[in-house]
Amino acid sequence: MAEELLVEGDAKGNGQLTRSLLAVAFLSSFGSSMLYGYNLAVVNSPAQYIKAFYNESITESYHWTPDEKFITILYSLTVSVFAIGGMVGALLVAKLVTRYGRRGTVVRSSMLVFIGGALMAFSRGCGSPAMVIIGRFITGVHSGISLSVVPMYLGEIAPKTLRGFLGLIPSIHICLGVFIAQVLGLHELLGKEENWPLLLSLVVFPATVQVMLLPWFPESPRYLLIDKGNVHAAIAALKWYRTKGNIQAQIEEMQEEQRSLSSVQSVSVWGLIRDRCVRWQVISIIVVNVGMQLSGIDAIWYYTNEIFKNAGIPEPHIQYTTVGTGAIEVISGVLGCFMIDRLGRKPLMIGGFLFMGICCAGITVSVLFQTELAFMRYISVGCVVGIIAGFCIGPAGVPFLITAELFKQSHRPAAYTVAGCLNWLSNFTIGFVFPFLELATGPYCYLIFCVICLGVAIYTIFIIPETKNKTFMEISQMFASRNNILEEELTSNGHLKMAMMNGYGTLSQYDEKYEIE
Repeated sequence: MAEELLVEGDAKGNGQLTRSLLAVAFLSSFGSSMLYGYNLAVVNSPAQYIKAFYNESITESYHWTPDEKFITILYSLTVSVFAIGGMVGALLVAKLVTRYGRRGTVVRSSMLVFIGGALMAFSRGCGSPAMVIIGRFITGVHSGISLSVVPMYLGEIAPKTLRGFLGLIPSIHICLGVFIAQVLGLHELLGKEENWPLLLSLVVFPATVQVMLLPWFPESPRYLLIDKGNVHAAIAALKWYRTKGNIQAQIEEMQEEQRSLSSVQSVSVWGLIRDRCVRWQVISIIVVNVGMQLSGIDAIWYYTNEIFKNAGIPEPHIQYTTVGTGAIEVISGVLGCFMIDRLGRKPLMIGGFLFMGICCAGITVSVLFQTELAFMRYISVGCVVGIIAGFCIGPAGVPFLITAELFKQSHRPAAYTVAGCLNWLSNFTIGFVFPFLELATGPYCYLIFCVICLGVAIYTIFIIPETKNKTFMEISQMFASRNNILEEELTSNGHLKMAMMNGYGTLSQYDEKYEIE
């Protein structure tokens, strides 16, 4: 019988951080989120070498010498095509996670890294700029998939008391990936002209580790129970992740969520947008995900060296200043990870965006007055560090986390598709437009980022509720009044008739068609 798999005893162990939870969080983030951070920053250090390669290759192949503007456009495309790939990957998320599961999608998508890495590794030998651009696109598709699926996976396997901590582990790895790219890009390491293809293709090593180890871990228990109706596998997965205590409460909570669904099938993106029961949840993920990218952080990551150069930092010191900001990112990410389950999601989001907005305004002021006041260049660097620290503490990971928390099982894949597409579209916009925006407006461009950061902070204050230590059902009920729906609509439906199972909560007829012995 399925109930025999349940662990007898007290349920207090359910909220404890186990080795299995920690291992799967770090492993899934190591081969996915870290690669996203790495790819964001890796093009910054070898920018001049990549541009020189493009110029040389085009001249040799077409007997035509491109002007500086053409090379700038081509390099901007190289930077931003990563985001186009990410948007394509985000569009695939709903179908992939429904068919292959959360863990299965993460493992399968890693194959894209090997293709993209190989193209970039051999691009210089083949004299082909297109191989660099296509390689960046393919690795972007991988990041677009994994950046949505990994937080979804971790949010579903984590106890509600640890969902914040585990949900921000991917953001730590994003910061770590940025830092590693900055360190390896130093001239003393791989920052020389002949090494840039190797620098771009190192992404294959973390992906190899993930492909070798992650298949040994169980699938998401929620996916197994609610989507697949496999009670045995769900209980076994829960026992793997909860080595102590009684897992009956978790099974019952999943079944309560299953009872509330009008269908066990995942809704489409169009169905999500039309569903009035989740109207404000959809608006909220749109605001925080678009705001996260339009906050200016991607401009900082993509063009760090150029920003410091414009701020008056001496050329030889720029690369070391950049590495210093990377270290700040990692420290800030770790602080956010440990603070989120103490302070909650809202304080980190609000504080992070407010601080970033102030620092964006500070960059504008410091650049305007740096010719009159020499110390203003250091204020400018401090503001850049402040933007990065503020972002990594809260906005870096919380939007992905609350995308999982604001939706129930049937709506979650479509929600991640919407959030991911808008996230990547905004990422592309900043990556491609920022150089031209900076040329047109100078330091005033940071005032645009300032207004966006303050706007998202105000929205969070008045609209988004605190989700700390809440079940997915409780969070849905918190939005009920704002969506103008009755609570009964969230907790009951006429499509599922329930049956009782000895000492094991409730079991729907959907589950009864599976053999339980």
